[in-house]
Amino acid sequence: MILMEKSKEIEEKVNYCLNCKVKPCANKGCPLGNNIPEFIKLVKENKIFEAYKVLSETTVLPGVCGRICPHEKQCQGSCVRGIKGEPVSIGEIESYIFDKAHELGYSLKDCYNTKPKTEKKVAVVGGGPAGLACAAFLAKEGINVTIYEKYNKLGGILDHGIPDFRLDKSVLETTINDILDLGIEVKYNYKLDKEKLEELKTEYDAIFLAIGANKSSKMGVEGENKEGVFGGNELLEYGKHPNYQGKTVAVIGGGNVAMDCARTVNKLGAKKTMVIYRRAEKQMPAERKEIQDAKKEGVEFLFQNNIVKILGDKKPESLELIKTQLVKKEGEEREVPVNIEKSNYFVDVDYVIMALGSQVSDEVLELGLVLNKWGNIMVNEDFKTSQNKIFAGGDLAGFKGTVAWAARTGREAAKSILKNI
Repeated sequence: MILMEKSKEIEEKVNYCLNCKVKPCANKGCPLGNNIPEFIKLVKENKIFEAYKVLSETTVLPGVCGRICPHEKQCQGSCVRGIKGEPVSIGEIESYIFDKAHELGYSLKDCYNTKPKTEKKVAVVGGGPAGLACAAFLAKEGINVTIYEKYNKLGGILDHGIPDFRLDKSVLETTINDILDLGIEVKYNYKLDKEKLEELKTEYDAIFLAIGANKSSKMGVEGENKEGVFGGNELLEYGKHPNYQGKTVAVIGGGNVAMDCARTVNKLGAKKTMVIYRRAEKQMPAERKEIQDAKKEGVEFLFQNNIVKILGDKKPESLELIKTQLVKKEGEEREVPVNIEKSNYFVDVDYVIMALGSQVSDEVLELGLVLNKWGNIMVNEDFKTSQNKIFAGGDLAGFKGTVAWAARTGREAAKSILKNI
């Protein structure tokens, strides 16, 4: 839909906003603290550039977050309108502002009074949402920033973790170009190790590590290491899928990675795609829209089912499942799934995809930095690691695994770095 037609829809959506003075959508719901009522008010007044400037005070990823954030659990989940009816379509309005501003010829650089370059230098390792946000907010203050990226393009999980049907790569490209136009240098095909980290320490005043945590977690069930059992994160990152034509695929998990895997597999021609989740649908961490879209596309869901083992000779041939019941245990806020005895049954499968969460890659263990009990790099309230001059954020440091939360850690780390160099 062209933006001229879109404007009519947006007019109705912004007029629906009450412009609350307490701003629960921003203060409670938005990880980035975007001034949502203010930018909606400016759109009502047809002040698109001003609305874009308000957004740019807190985020450099409005075109991305407006499209892929779990709005129902964040800003829209705290919208006053949503108490008795539908919430304001905040995500749609945010992405509209980004699109319309660029249609009018504005970019991120126009929103900032970028300070003259200083002699200070910061290396940002990782070009995902945390790294991009940190780099942008440092460059805005005149810091010489170089991003070191292991691939030949930036974006991190935004590029190789989120499918095109959720995020148009042209939006990501525009976003990245905007950020680089702030005067940021990039060095591609750079894989960090301990020796290179030491080299960076001698060359830069500070280092921000934002290489993510994209190694798929495992369940520890029998048969998990068979050929044909894949990690969901790796499938999305590398895009090296087997031929799903005429095959039955089971996706294990209930988050957005599980939904992305299931929808991708389905679109690649699987005969049957099943999502198996040990809790109830209402407890799925995935965004409601992603679940509904998966259902519309023909993905089947097996709720309150747990895996016992993966059977087959060398490859998966079937899964042994067991039904679960949800029990509220003493001292627990959330109902937990408990296996129901003698409810075991079997389903035929050809491939199994584990989408159960993620952990840091093995090379992080060799950097010489102190890790927490979950294996993430330990940081203090200022995002400082155990080593002087080195900061970390995003999934790598164990923060909440959404794009907005990652971007927030990058922005806040930039503020801390500015105080320390």
